[in-house]
Amino acid sequence: MPDKPIFHSVLAKIFPSAIPENRFINQISAKFSELGFQKHNSIACVGVCRDELTYSLFQAVEAAWGPAFNISSLAGMIYIGKTGFNAAHTHSPYVDERERYIYFAMPHIAISDAGEIGVCSRPGLVELSNACGALELFRQAHVNGDLDLELHLNDLEYTLLKSKLTKRLAGVSSPDLLTLTQTAYEVILSDLEEMIGLTVDNANSDYAVITGIQIHGPEINYVSPGKIYGVVNGEMQIVNI
Repeated sequence: MPDKPIFHSVLAKIFPSAIPENRFINQISAKFSELGFQKHNSIACVGVCRDELTYSLFQAVEAAWGPAFNISSLAGMIYIGKTGFNAAHTHSPYVDERERYIYFAMPHIAISDAGEIGVCSRPGLVELSNACGALELFRQAHVNGDLDLELHLNDLEYTLLKSKLTKRLAGVSSPDLLTLTQTAYEVILSDLEEMIGLTVDNANSDYAVITGIQIHGPEINYVSPGKIYGVVNGEMQIVNI
């Protein structure tokens, strides 16, 4: 019986394809190396939540591909726009007359050792905490019917998060945190692919899209793989993990 049996039971039930984060990155690195994406010829762009619990993914990506361009925001949303993506692309090595971009984009969620979804402990804190905190804040406001969708420049990222999730959740009355995380994933993937369509020139660039949901366990982090593919010389190749 594995340590933390309740955690592993819940993880297997709601994220049956989840694997330890480091193993995920190792497998991704090997798969995309075969497609030509290597440390010396690619720039990684990482979009995760600003929560410090997500940094392990950022660090694992940098260990595999070197310094990464940060496209992160609250809940892992992508708000840097065309200017940000174009800036990232100009930082790519130019090797064999190609630029190569590797995009990681993931929301996150916690599962406690007792199997509580969205609950985690943090060093130095007595009380249990939430992850994703921004999505939990949105959930509470949504359930209470007091979502403020006005644009607030002093709270820009959360305002944009609320706007995008509310549109995607039309007709859903009381979403739980797992539903919100899955909805955030859908928004992030859609926004990422839109930005790629607006900024990537397939004539001289190849790119990789690596998405999923980052899961914080009581001891290590996991990843539930989402849509993963590479586009090389304009042709899409699906990658299975």
